[in-house]
Amino acid sequence: MITEKKGFSINGYIAALLLPLMHFGLFLLFASQIVLLQVIAVIGTLLTALSWLGFFMVQPNQGKVMTLFGSYVGTVKTNGLRWTIPFFIRKTLSMRVRNFESSQIKVNDKLGNPIEIAAIVVWSVTDTAEAVFEVEDYENYVTIQSESALRNLASSYAYDPQDTNEISLLSHPSEIASQLKIEIQERLGQAGVTVQEARISHLAYAQEIASAMLQRQQATAIIAARSKIVEGAVGMVEMALERLKEQNVVELDEERKAAMVSNLLVVLCGDKATQPVVNTGTIY
Repeated sequence: MITEKKGFSINGYIAALLLPLMHFGLFLLFASQIVLLQVIAVIGTLLTALSWLGFFMVQPNQGKVMTLFGSYVGTVKTNGLRWTIPFFIRKTLSMRVRNFESSQIKVNDKLGNPIEIAAIVVWSVTDTAEAVFEVEDYENYVTIQSESALRNLASSYAYDPQDTNEISLLSHPSEIASQLKIEIQERLGQAGVTVQEARISHLAYAQEIASAMLQRQQATAIIAARSKIVEGAVGMVEMALERLKEQNVVELDEERKAAMVSNLLVVLCGDKATQPVVNTGTIY
């Protein structure tokens, strides 16, 4: 595996000052009457003129991957005007943080229910050599492998939790995002890419079962709400009977207690307002 290493380069401004001085020195050398020195001056002038092709610019968060006759010789990340050997072929690579949103893919969750899911992945290139030489097209590689990891993650968890302790796609977004980031990073590590963040951007049942699942969710919510209401009503009735007994407000036999409990439960658990009935006669 080819890993990143520092490439040779010097400050471009220094090189821009040295090259004219070299041209001037070679001109003086050529002005002499010695043939050998004139030949050296001509060759030196050609090489110095060629050296002007060695200048290049490096922007912030940018790398220049350099090769020489097919061999990797290093990467330059120092910002500003730089100079290197003009025979080096330089390829610009952005190291800025990028993000993309995957397309909505349809996949079966852990329970076999078809769902639609999409994700946003934030990533950046951290090893320029691996990004250029280990994969054919690192940007396309990031897209395909991220969607593959998302598909695998969606099939490993259920959309809805079956119990309170189970991790699901809907109820545990933080845990799912962390796991998604780990899976994507494992796939993109060999491409010199670091995943900064990964999170679910779209999650829903597929259209063919969406209405049925909505009815199930509504029924589950109604049952949970009713259970909570009944639990609270029973506690209130129990408290009312205890208070009546403690303060000796009225003595009730078992039949009257049962009637009172029934009436209170109807009032407390009913989903509509009740109409009171006033009894002006004796309770016996």
